[in-house]
Amino acid sequence: MSRLVRASAALVLTSALVVPFAPTASASVPANPADGADFTLTILHANDPESQLLPAPEQNGFGGADRFTALLDRLRDDESSGIGAGVDEAAERGVVTVNSGDMYLPGPELAASREDGAPFYDAVAADHAEYDAISMGNHEFDFGPDVYADFLEQLDGDTTVVAANVDVSAEPRLAALEGKGRIAPSTVVEASGHEVGVVGALYPPLATITSPRDVVVDDVVQPVQDEVDRLTEAGVDKVILISHLQNIAYEERVAQELTGVDAIVAGGGHEVMADPDDALVPGDEVTAHPETGEPLAYPLMATNPEGVGVPIVTAGSNYKYVGRLVLNFDGDEVSVSDRSGPVRVSGVEEDAVEPHPEVAAQVTGPVSEYVAGLAEAEVALSEVDLNGVRDPGVRTQETNLGDLVADALLDTGVRNADEYGVPAPRIGIQNGGGIRNSSVIPAGPLTSLDTYSIAPFANQVAVVPDIPRSQVKELLEQGVAAAPAASGAFMQVAGVNFAYDPERTAQVVDEGGRVLTPGERVRNVVLHDGTVLVEDGEVVEGDPITIVTNDFSARGGDMYPFRGADFTVVGATYQGALEDLLTGTLEGEVTEAAYPEGGSGRIVVGEQATVPDGDGGGKPTDPPSGDPADPADPPTPGPTDPPTADPTDPGDGSGKPGRPGGDAGGSLPTTGGALFGLVAAAAVAVGAGGTALYLGRRRRAASEGGAAELDS
Repeated sequence: MSRLVRASAALVLTSALVVPFAPTASASVPANPADGADFTLTILHANDPESQLLPAPEQNGFGGADRFTALLDRLRDDESSGIGAGVDEAAERGVVTVNSGDMYLPGPELAASREDGAPFYDAVAADHAEYDAISMGNHEFDFGPDVYADFLEQLDGDTTVVAANVDVSAEPRLAALEGKGRIAPSTVVEASGHEVGVVGALYPPLATITSPRDVVVDDVVQPVQDEVDRLTEAGVDKVILISHLQNIAYEERVAQELTGVDAIVAGGGHEVMADPDDALVPGDEVTAHPETGEPLAYPLMATNPEGVGVPIVTAGSNYKYVGRLVLNFDGDEVSVSDRSGPVRVSGVEEDAVEPHPEVAAQVTGPVSEYVAGLAEAEVALSEVDLNGVRDPGVRTQETNLGDLVADALLDTGVRNADEYGVPAPRIGIQNGGGIRNSSVIPAGPLTSLDTYSIAPFANQVAVVPDIPRSQVKELLEQGVAAAPAASGAFMQVAGVNFAYDPERTAQVVDEGGRVLTPGERVRNVVLHDGTVLVEDGEVVEGDPITIVTNDFSARGGDMYPFRGADFTVVGATYQGALEDLLTGTLEGEVTEAAYPEGGSGRIVVGEQATVPDGDGGGKPTDPPSGDPADPADPPTPGPTDPPTADPTDPGDGSGKPGRPGGDAGGSLPTTGGALFGLVAAAAVAVGAGGTALYLGRRRRAASEGGAAELDS
């Protein structure tokens, strides 16, 4: 009996009944064994490799691009030849291999590819994986479109990047690749004589989480449906959507609005889907559904408008799993074999695979050597533990590591201002989501590798001149709008101290940074030179303030309300600024006096900011009435963000490396219609002795006579 449906074994339905599934993490469905199936299609899938080319240190022996490729090759051979096939599967079978995006991620491994003369190691790894199609991801644009073009130009021409809702025409290099068919809304893959359409989709508010420049991303549903219809009319009767929407709940909603899609391979959320008998990488756990809280079974089932079940799958991240979705096609009907599930990438125990020799020689070997060099390059000595934990930490409250990174921005902004013809900034702002080490770095040596782990993105130090004081308050309000819940928008600051009250009204802004609901949380703001900007929640009139931040935030990332203000990048990444601060201004020493545990009092909960003492610390100021103010308690850490708490952070507890500011995954992107809720209930049943997950009758392609010619 199928492991996916055993909970409902007492119920029986006939195969003719179309059943709407409850789109929950553990939806049970009627079984209909595909006895005599016409064709079995295995979809081997991955997502979010994110330059984790080497096994993660905390999970050594698992993952790594070399073992991943070896496992993928073995599974592709086994599935093509039918080794291990179930009785429900057809003799005629084919395999499609896809990846749902985030092929690389700024950090030490990617830095190896940016060395002069080095290959793009992530492209080399992708070539050896022999993907039939890849979706765009948000991290592909962290360095901007030109670096993405570098990646694609080194990627084998047999792999198509698919994105039905993306317009690259305003980016010359990407447009040229599109003209060559390297980028397309969809592609058609031949699998043992059967045509399989693969359509792509990307997260619509892309510009709020990365740096796509002139790449335009549309809503999801209509462009995807148009492409599915085009494929269907051309005679393609098997269609897969590979999407990068940041949170599997998004794919679930999309599935409920699309017709003609047989399966969805999701990316961006790092969710681990599995059943009890699936082996996971040690330390991994099955992800809870973001809305129901139920463990995500493989696959997650949704129901399309025609009442047909649509399996949605994803496979963790970082080269740790190969997903295997086995679909049996029998005329108008499709079912999921119970062999479907994640296969971990292991170098130990009974499921160990030997590393792929060419990937080891061409990718993991040279990258490992480069990273080892970074780990040996000491840049400073810290007297104190430095806290970069996400929650409670840099996304909920001031920390000493947050102070250090914000100081680095201010230090570089001031030093480079004259050279770049901008005013010297007075405030430094670093979004907490851009601090990525997610750990406490113990007192002792700090290496160049540590600076990459803390500040891995390609974000440039950006000076934003002459921001009105009222807008400065709005920026600070945005930083604390989600408090006490964790948010990538929570800011670490330099050059300023402020106090806020999380019980007061939170600011609400739209994607353009326009204030919809004014915030009342920021109560008192004072610069380190003693200038008061906000008192008793009211802006104090005066000259505008120049701010230094990273260019992601300056462009409105995390919905910071800069609202298109002009800014100038001043010749350094934030990682470079951090290393320069450590080796230059701080002369290789991080003292406990300057960076005490818990921070120096730059951000406090209450009505009064602390008096700056030169390092940003100090004692609470007296309130205007002259009554002594009680020292503010540190912010109370909130629970992990619910899906709607913070529109720029998933709060899924995954600790995933992500885009600048924390990966999107809060408020849902527009998917083509009104926001649609989950189906409330469904009939579920199991056919006696079933070995497959029955999805219902599917729309067939117009393949009988007069099929349109298809450009692929």
